[in-house]
Amino acid sequence: TMMPGEAPPPPAGTAAAAAVCANCGVLQQNINEYVATLIALKQKIIDGDRLLTEYQQKCTDILYFSVKISALRCQVEQMLQKILPLEKCQEELGSLKAELEEKKVCL
Repeated sequence: TMMPGEAPPPPAGTAAAAAVCANCGVLQQNINEYVATLIALKQKIIDGDRLLTEYQQKCTDILYFSVKISALRCQVEQMLQKILPLEKCQEELGSLKAELEEKKVCL
């Protein structure tokens, strides 16, 4: 049964039937291209998500290492502050040793 206003299909073997078949072929080709494009787009979204995740991990790593580097800089500064007085003491000890050597020679 046909719906009101629906045209009957053209008889097989007529030019109209050949045109409908050609249109179906074009439609199927367009659908295939559309599906292929959607699949490619889905793959690009997956790749984009993966790259974004990797980028976010690298940002997290950079922040972590920045904090570590700051802590190490503070430690280096503290060590330098301890070393400077020791170097001064070493110089003074060197001078005293030289004086003692001179006195020892004199004696």
